[in-house]
Amino acid sequence: MGGRIMTRLSWLPTADGASPWPQAHVVVAGIGVSGFAAADGLIEFGARVTVLDDKADQANREKGQLLEVLGADVRLGPGATAALPADTDLVITTGWAPTAPLLVVATRRQVPIWGEVELAWRLSRPQRPVPWLGITGTNGKTTTTQMLASILSAAGLRTAAVGNIGRPIMETVLDPEPYDVLAVELSSFQLHWSNSLSLHSAAVLNLQPDHLEWHGDFQAYTAAKAKIYHGVHASCVYNVADPATERLVEEADVVEGARAIGFTLGTPGLSMLGVVDDLLVDRAFVEQRRDSALELAKVSDVSPAAPHNVANALAAAALARSFGVPATAVRDGLRSVAVGGHRIQTVANRDGVRWVDDSKATNPHAADAALRAFDSVVWIAGGQAKGTTFDDLVVRHGSRLRGAVLLGVDRGVIADALARHAPEVPVIRIESTDTSAMAQAVAAAASLARPGDAVLLTPGCASLDMYTDYAARGEAFARAVEDLDESGPRSG
Repeated sequence: MGGRIMTRLSWLPTADGASPWPQAHVVVAGIGVSGFAAADGLIEFGARVTVLDDKADQANREKGQLLEVLGADVRLGPGATAALPADTDLVITTGWAPTAPLLVVATRRQVPIWGEVELAWRLSRPQRPVPWLGITGTNGKTTTTQMLASILSAAGLRTAAVGNIGRPIMETVLDPEPYDVLAVELSSFQLHWSNSLSLHSAAVLNLQPDHLEWHGDFQAYTAAKAKIYHGVHASCVYNVADPATERLVEEADVVEGARAIGFTLGTPGLSMLGVVDDLLVDRAFVEQRRDSALELAKVSDVSPAAPHNVANALAAAALARSFGVPATAVRDGLRSVAVGGHRIQTVANRDGVRWVDDSKATNPHAADAALRAFDSVVWIAGGQAKGTTFDDLVVRHGSRLRGAVLLGVDRGVIADALARHAPEVPVIRIESTDTSAMAQAVAAAASLARPGDAVLLTPGCASLDMYTDYAARGEAFARAVEDLDESGPRSG
């Protein structure tokens, strides 16, 4: 049975916060952080809400009980998402792939599917249309979003870092105190399920294969990222060093008058931000940009001042400047930002060996940035490869590898790349798949390391095969380094 063909509510295709939401039955797929926020927001706007989640752990039950008190119908436990209620008008998904059975049924019935981001965008209009400054890319999104929020705050603006960074955008829609502007991190998953965004300004930091198991192929992944530029009003920010990001700008359907703004680690051309004599400078948002540039900050104001992080700072500065933020706020924001851990973070120095946590590197492109930073590396890698390959990474960095320690479900993918392109590199595979694997990996790395080496956890893979997230993986690494047996293998 194919199910009914939905007779759409006439207002739903252009729905916003002023629409008659009490007429709508909305199914929220997932009761995680974003799902809870979406359900809460829809209830606030008067919709009839059903929440479905196959997981019925204590956290979900507690959230479900609260939503039930507010008026939602909550169904938790195995089989809860097996059937889509017959009278569903709209489905809100929180990052589920299009192949999820519930979403397949919705598509077949022609029931619209939105993400929580799309819902938040619509519900905030027309009454409270807060400008969004959006950030996406394969790597650097969270750091850049944190930098941007810090710069906006330094300018005296009420802002928040929201979206894929962890805080649902819907929370800002329900906040009784209005915001001046939002710093919005957007993943490819979130963008896939968004179709009406029209941001003030947006940046694509870089573009490399990732999440191919979710999107199906790199073309679909790229198409999702490209959606951030569509409808931009002021500035489309791109990475001069990554021509694919500029092509996305060229192909985007933007509001007339929107500008293309590049960022580069070199001397900036016209309508770019870049670096001159250890200064971050602006040749895009100054009146005399044809023959001069405005100093925004020193490279030393960026911490850490690794090249990829300076690029992140330039992107954040470009978005902030597009919103009219003064140069002094860029400097002050970069100086005061507290960037999250697990990104090329030294956790110990022992016997001349530096131990570095780069657990946030969840794809080969991110791992590349970390490997570039060290001359001699014992590489700890592995996890969920998400359909990506490691051949180019090994070709580029094989010569600097003292050895490799591989763990996780797709360790064999990396081992095969090393065998093809760097067969001289010693490889130790950790066969354990439980939480003891990291301690074994750290001990194995200690046996390979020599003074002057860096033992670098830059997995190039996602973490969910063994850990709750990349942070938990990085914390396990740090604990294992701290617990290294003094009488065990030592560098020497």
